[in-house]
Parts: sequence; structure tokens; C-alpha cells
Amino acid sequence: MTKKRLSIWLLTGAAAVALSTVVLLHLCPQCTETAPPVEPAPIPQPRMEFGGIMVDSFSVEHGRVASGQTLGGLLLSHGVGTGVHAALSQLNVDGFTAKSIRAGNPYILYKQPDSTSALAYFVYQHSPIGYYVFDVRDTLRVYPFNKEVRTVRRADGAEISSSLWQSMADAGLKPALALDLSDIFAWTVDFFGIHKGDAFRVLYDELYVDTVPVGIGSIYAAWFMHRGERFMAFRYEQDSTYSYWDEHGRSLRKSFLKAPLRFSRISSRYTNSRLHPILKVHRPHTGVDYAAPAGTPVVAIGDGVIIDKGYNHAAGNYIKIRHNSVYTTAYNHFSRFGKDMAKGKRVKQGEVIGYVGATGYATGPHLDFRFWMNGKPIDPLKVQSPPVEPIHPEAMPAFIHFRDSIAQLLDSTLGFPPDTVARSGQSN
Repeated sequence: MTKKRLSIWLLTGAAAVALSTVVLLHLCPQCTETAPPVEPAPIPQPRMEFGGIMVDSFSVEHGRVASGQTLGGLLLSHGVGTGVHAALSQLNVDGFTAKSIRAGNPYILYKQPDSTSALAYFVYQHSPIGYYVFDVRDTLRVYPFNKEVRTVRRADGAEISSSLWQSMADAGLKPALALDLSDIFAWTVDFFGIHKGDAFRVLYDELYVDTVPVGIGSIYAAWFMHRGERFMAFRYEQDSTYSYWDEHGRSLRKSFLKAPLRFSRISSRYTNSRLHPILKVHRPHTGVDYAAPAGTPVVAIGDGVIIDKGYNHAAGNYIKIRHNSVYTTAYNHFSRFGKDMAKGKRVKQGEVIGYVGATGYATGPHLDFRFWMNGKPIDPLKVQSPPVEPIHPEAMPAFIHFRDSIAQLLDSTLGFPPDTVARSGQSN
């Protein structure tokens, strides 16, 4: 091959290579891109707890307040200075004082990780949500802290085999849910007469702090099947107040009378310490005394069943009425009972059950009236009478739309077929 031909061949080859490179770049421009720069690993952020404690900077210990242990003694045992200990006597943060800690409640210690192991923070848990943070690094500084609460919507239910509480426990549900349901259906379901085969379904919020359940939030809807009849409840707002209504828009609450008699005056109020007029000792008086002429008729403040009737030295002639699973009332010092009053008798609101007298420990004619809520005495004058008005006519279309949508949601995950559950059968 001549030099001239060799030069032409080399030039032609170089041109072909250059042309192919241009074509390749046109068809695959990314083939020549440089690799993206390697991003540096993100710097880990410090883990913060309780409004500003940099947890990773401390050695953390957990404990519980021992029986008989004081806040001062607990802090001293972990090396806090006498100045901090002295400041505890002046501690008062929203009513929380050094005497407020309770045995069994948990606490957290944040200590310096060096050889001193000096205590920097003491965090005391006083409720499932609430904490008090003690900064003891220099002078004492205390502040409250509430953990964030999240809600989880749940639909649960069960068939009752023994009791409502036991059935809930068997289903892994919280006992507080049983109390809430018994309160909602207090006027329609006899929770003292629950029997095998009853069932319930409920749509509600369960409250969590971190991953720990801490309580029950709002109950949006529920039904309770009792002796073959299904009672329904829907949480709905009317007149800026949430209450519970049945499927026809009728309130599930009934009202109590303001007082069980026409009286002259209140001669003694509810108190934790009263000088007894006969015994001459101070003791609680968990009722209200209504002064009234002997023979004044006394009526039941609400529908209910007489669960006790008789005489004792203190109350004289008395009657006790259970209105539902929540409320019970008692009427003392009758001169005589109303007609046909007997244990087990069902009485109506406003029905005469007895007459004012002075039997038992009494200095004059009066009625000693008692009120219990969930077994605990409450002040009869502070009982909030629940609303009884139905859903307003103009609001019924909106209520019906809400009722149907939430009833479908309630029954969509039902454990028992809806068509096997009897509805109330009542109509407007």
C-alpha cells in the first residue's frame, strides 16, 4: 500500500469514528454523563423528649415511686443538692406540689454519662398523658408536659355470654368502654338484667400515647341487642351540644324532676362535715334536707324500680329507687309510705311514694333526699338533668343522612349478620 493510500485510509477511518461518536451522542446523550456526586450521609438529629431533653446525651434510668417514698427523699437519694431539696417546699405548678407524687407511679432519671453520674432531669408521670419535668442541673425548674395523644377509629362488638364486663374482657376490649355504653343506654337497657345472647356493636375512638392505649375517646354510634330488641344510639350535635339519639331522632336521655316535693326551704345541704343535730358529732351529710310540713307528698324524681323499702333507726321510714344502671335515689324520714309501695315495684316519675315525716333521727318534719351516680354519692342540687327534646324537625333530613351513613359504617364489619338482629320496631 502506498503512503498516499494509507493516509487516505487513516483519515477515512478517523472520520468514521468521529461520525459514529456524534451519532452515539445524539442517540444516547446520557452515555457520556458523569455519575452524580455522592451525597453525604445526613447528620443524625438529636432525639428530644419532654420539651427539650436531649436524650442521647444522658444515661437513662426508669423506676417507680416506692411506698412511703417522698419526692425530696427520692431526689436526695440520687444526689441532688440541698438547695434544690429546699426549693421543693415552695413547689406549686398548677396545683402540683411535692406531696402530689403517688406510690407506684413511674419516673425517669436522666444522668450525666460521665463518672459523676449527676442527675440532670427527673421526669415524673402523674397520668397516662401528663408528666412533670424537674430540671435539677443548677436551681430547680419544674414544668408540666403532656404527651401527644392520637386517636384510632375502631369498630368492635361481641355477643354476651355472662356479663357485659366479662364479654368485653374476653374480646380484649377496655372496661371503660363497658361503663360508657352502660351510661349511653342507661335509660333503655336494664344492665342488671343482661342475659346470655345479648350483643353489642360500637364505633369509637381509642386513645393512644406512643403505642400504649390510654383511654376511650368519643363513641360515635352503637347498638345494643337486649332480649331480642335492638336499641341504637347516634352521637349528634344539636344546639351546640353533643348527645345521643335513637334512629328516630329521640333523645336517649330522660329528665329528672328538680325536687321530689314542694318544700318550704332547704334546711341542710350536701357536705363532707356537718354537726349532726341529734348525735352532736361532725360527719358527712351526703344528701339534701327539705323542710316541709308533715304529710307533704313525696314523689319519685324519675321512672325506676324500688330496690329497698323499710325502716331503720337513722333514716326512719325510707324508700330506695334504682332509676337505671347509673342513678339511684333514696327518700328518708317518711311518716308513711305511698299506696302499694313495695320492694320490686316499678314506679313512674311524679308518682307519690311517701309523705314527709320525722321518723328516725330527725328533729322535725323533713325529707332527707340522697342521690348516687355509679354507686357514689353526689350532690342532688348539682345533678345535670339531661336533655329530652328530640331532633328539631328542620334538622331531621341532616340527621337521617348522618344516621344512615354511620349505621352502614357500624354494620359493615359486623360479626353477626344485620338481618338476624331485630330492630326496635318503633316508628315516629
